[in-house]
Amino acid sequence: MSETRIDHDRLFKELLSTFFEEFVLLFFPHVHEQIDFHSLSFLSEEVLTDVTAGEKHRVDLLVETKLRGEDGLIVVHIEHQSYIQSSFSERMFIYFSRLFQKHRRRILPIAIFSYDAIRDEPSSFTVSFPFLTVLDFRFLTVELSKLPWRTYIRHDNPVAAALLSKMGYNEEEKVEVKKEFLRMLTRLELDEARQRLLFGFFETYLRLSEEEEVRLRDEVKTMEEKEAAKVMELIVSYEQKGMEKGMEKGMEKGIEKGMEKAKLDVAKRMLAKGFDADTIHELTGLPLETIEQLKP
Repeated sequence: MSETRIDHDRLFKELLSTFFEEFVLLFFPHVHEQIDFHSLSFLSEEVLTDVTAGEKHRVDLLVETKLRGEDGLIVVHIEHQSYIQSSFSERMFIYFSRLFQKHRRRILPIAIFSYDAIRDEPSSFTVSFPFLTVLDFRFLTVELSKLPWRTYIRHDNPVAAALLSKMGYNEEEKVEVKKEFLRMLTRLELDEARQRLLFGFFETYLRLSEEEEVRLRDEVKTMEEKEAAKVMELIVSYEQKGMEKGMEKGMEKGIEKGMEKAKLDVAKRMLAKGFDADTIHELTGLPLETIEQLKP
């Protein structure tokens, strides 16, 4: 069975658009103080066409705000592809230049590298001659796989909590990473919708085996009593939600099977009464091939 495709773009967009100020504060505190977050608005998706390559690229996140009192834009590109792209910094410049051509505002470009590979990614694109530097384009970067996850558990920041699942941990540390994520979640005291967003993001990228879940519970029991109770309550709550969701899906499948059987029964009775296959198909929606197979 093929692995379910993860919609990385949607997950990151939901996380960053919900907690954009927390994202900037976490990774770029020097930028945070320059942005007016009261005037923040997310623009509709922009599609940029690369005429030479014949490709279309979507801007992941385009934020309109004020930078030091002047109207400006922040463009965030999320790079999920793990293979090396020598043209990445050039592509960032093309995004920037097309957006600048359209909006004519100051634009702050940010690139997030979210794949598991560890390597040195570019943060600039330069065009130069021995006698002149024509272009020196720079952008801010976040390379998640290089980040030491233990450093970020000290931040009571929802983006830090979610992104623990994409930081630099090894297989032996997975249980501890989830434990610290749950501790952060209890400290944040978010509403249910935002809590569910963080939990869903984390579980997409870091999922424990049954054996690891047992180890997690054992480690939770060693915590201070009040904190252990809160974390265990969180675990049980999300397990129950998962079970309820599974039951709902099972019921839906059961209803679908029941409706399909009812259609087949109707088709059989109609065939017995002399109705032709086209009429049965029109009334029941069953494929003609299925109706033909029902004929005695």
